[in-house]
Amino acid sequence: MRSRLVLFCLSVVLLSSCAKTRIKEHKDWGKYFEAEGIKSGCFMLRDQTHETIHYYNQERCTQRFLPASTFKIFNSLVALETAVAPDDEMVIKWDGVVRSHPEWNKDMNMREAFKVSNVAYYQEIARRIGASRMQHYLDTVKYGNMKIGDKIDQFWLDTSLQITADEQVGFIKKLYFNELPFAERTQRIVRSMMLQEDSSNYKLYYKTGTGVQGKDMIYWIVGFVERIEYVHENKDAMNKTNIRMYPYFFAQNFSMPLADTAKDWMAVRKKILHQILSDYGAIPTAANAVH
Repeated sequence: MRSRLVLFCLSVVLLSSCAKTRIKEHKDWGKYFEAEGIKSGCFMLRDQTHETIHYYNQERCTQRFLPASTFKIFNSLVALETAVAPDDEMVIKWDGVVRSHPEWNKDMNMREAFKVSNVAYYQEIARRIGASRMQHYLDTVKYGNMKIGDKIDQFWLDTSLQITADEQVGFIKKLYFNELPFAERTQRIVRSMMLQEDSSNYKLYYKTGTGVQGKDMIYWIVGFVERIEYVHENKDAMNKTNIRMYPYFFAQNFSMPLADTAKDWMAVRKKILHQILSDYGAIPTAANAVH
């Protein structure tokens, strides 16, 4: 057990040193997966304010899986940084191929493609970026195992590229603080594209991903939440706003057999995300919201 914990600590060095970061296991978070019949899932959360890392299923949190469409975060960063996409309004025309997602079958810009997770749009983006530039940024960021394989428009879908939940959290944390090797503008645009829920008490940013690995379907959801609290500042205080934003970074994934269509697993992953974030207090509930 000690060796596994040491391995885990080494894996979170990219977030902060283990000496400065408290790590806590939450076995009780397993009830949210178990209630849905999920036997293999994990969740990792970093509470930036308290410099703590919280997790469920340590072994799986440090196991690599294909990133699937969560890679659209990285793909967007590279596209904007290299000017393959001058901005998030760059339109790629529909190629006329009718796909299973009707919302993909039209011309659209990057922001729209990110929102509906248009695979074809981002495959074209990757082709325009090219293998050499893509590999450069994968190596520079140290994203997952950094492997492209031989298909520039498939590597995040065909298991060539793989990443852990732990690594996803480290990547998202750096994105939030503009610490990735991309321009501030690039990172700001991509963060804004990730916004999914905007309320008076929190802002939730994430990207989902779904892909086949072996005999299983992997369901990802990664991102961050800003909890909003309202305070009453003294008129002489340096802070001139009464709003405080507290960030939390997260990554969740679980596996289900390919043949299992008993539930809408894409909806289930969002349900579990909300349950755990609410459980921890990263998303305020009626009982703990502060106004």
